[in-house]
Amino acid sequence: MVTDIKGATRTVEAAAVMGLLPARPRLLALGEPTHGADTLLDLRNELFRQLVEQEGYRTIALESDCLRGLVVDAYVTSGTGTLETVMERGFSHGWGAFEANRELVRWMRAHNDGRPTSEQLRFAGFDGPLEITAAASPRQALTALHGYLAARVDADLLPCTAATLERLLGTDERWTDPAAMTDPARSVGRSTEAGELRLIADDLVTLLDTQAPLLAAASREDWDRACLFGRTAAGLLRYHHWMADPSPARMTRLCAQRDVMMAHNLLAAAARGPALVHAHNSHLQREQSTMQTWEGPVRWWSAGALVSARLGREYAFVATALGTLRHQGVDVPPPDSVEGLLYALGADRCVVDAPRLVTALGDVRLAPRTSPWFGYAPLDPAHLAESDGLVFVRDALGSQPR
Repeated sequence: MVTDIKGATRTVEAAAVMGLLPARPRLLALGEPTHGADTLLDLRNELFRQLVEQEGYRTIALESDCLRGLVVDAYVTSGTGTLETVMERGFSHGWGAFEANRELVRWMRAHNDGRPTSEQLRFAGFDGPLEITAAASPRQALTALHGYLAARVDADLLPCTAATLERLLGTDERWTDPAAMTDPARSVGRSTEAGELRLIADDLVTLLDTQAPLLAAASREDWDRACLFGRTAAGLLRYHHWMADPSPARMTRLCAQRDVMMAHNLLAAAARGPALVHAHNSHLQREQSTMQTWEGPVRWWSAGALVSARLGREYAFVATALGTLRHQGVDVPPPDSVEGLLYALGADRCVVDAPRLVTALGDVRLAPRTSPWFGYAPLDPAHLAESDGLVFVRDALGSQPR
């Protein structure tokens, strides 16, 4: 069996990953089992460079705020701003502090310099404006969408004025109160004003759709950005609505809403051309995701599962698994786990043909690995069959922000 397992492995490079797939996917999703590990981020950067140079990929989409991502995209395409400002304002979740992300942005800007627009690389955040303990105000997305439409269509078609929008939004602090995550009564998501804003957002998005021939012809780039504002505004208002939900299904609905927002942003990226997606395995896998919360266990369909249902074979998922994670107490894996079998091969890193590995294992039953650290999620052996491939890294450094 060891020989069969070795036969399922290849050197980590773009050609090996693409060799696992029947054709070039529009979305190639590379998962990670933990966030911020330098080794994994460096590997992602190298794979993206190879995909750009060898396979014609032009976009990278990261698990970061989709609105902040516009700041990064403006910098890598036109040099707007400075690298320092972009790293501070263009990423959520603290991702701008990691050197590998800085190097990615620096390389993309250098690659694009002097190239025509059609050949430039693009950056996208595909997460909503959401943090673990709070959600953003819908102000930025709603006012940007309203302003875009107000400048381009008859005023009589707009559902409200900018002044009405401001009155209904109120202060941002109403929306961003961290206490609302654990106490539904603190959320404004089911207030009268929030209800009116949901209707306005729906009307604005509908207006954007009904005027698409005019607006897209004037500037497809501007129209695409307005569509991002529209789906983000509507998505945020739904999220706030469910934050105010006192029912037992509250956390399931919040997790599902976040991944639906992710999925819509990924489908928009796919419409622009082939893209590399990088996020946690749990957001990209085809199986349902699970999480233990203070309100109990929750289960929902991941963004990857939702996108895969739409794109079929044009979506490919390659998970990443680790042997050890230094600085975080994740030591040598048990020999009866997937990670333990691959660790025993001795290779520093490899690409694994997941279906072939499943065949090689036959009736061998592998035990799920457990992690001593909450920030690392081991690979579930039951998920192997639904992965197109697997990247295994034998030893990695833990989170090391700049």
